[in-house]
Amino acid sequence: QVITGGHYDVDCRLEDPDGVVLYKEMKKQYDSFTFTASRNGTYKFCFSNEFSTFTHKTVYFDFQVGEDPPLFPSENRVTALTQMESACVSIHEALKSVIDYQTHFRLREAQGRSRAEDLNTRVAYWSIGEAIILLVVSI
Repeated sequence: QVITGGHYDVDCRLEDPDGVVLYKEMKKQYDSFTFTASRNGTYKFCFSNEFSTFTHKTVYFDFQVGEDPPLFPSENRVTALTQMESACVSIHEALKSVIDYQTHFRLREAQGRSRAEDLNTRVAYWSIGEAIILLVVSI
């Protein structure tokens, strides 16, 4: 997700260890891509700001790798969960949801802060310009 800069768009490309392009999108503000790695190795991803080279951009990305390990690894059985185990699993799922919501709100806060700081800068420059014009007219 592009948080700040320009028209909030960026190009992205993902390649596997052999150089085969798995994902390629142009001028996206936000996207999600899910895949299962077919082999071990170094996967490369590249963000491009080719069309707005004068504007710096801030990009947020998140990797979620694999499945969560079992909460009770020593309990490797195919029986019903006890009430305590069931409560632990539901709390674990709820906390994962809370983490996702927190990430979402942090991204929105960063966007809002960036826009507020930009607006503050513009108002300050406008005020300085008006003060200079007032001074010149007074003289």
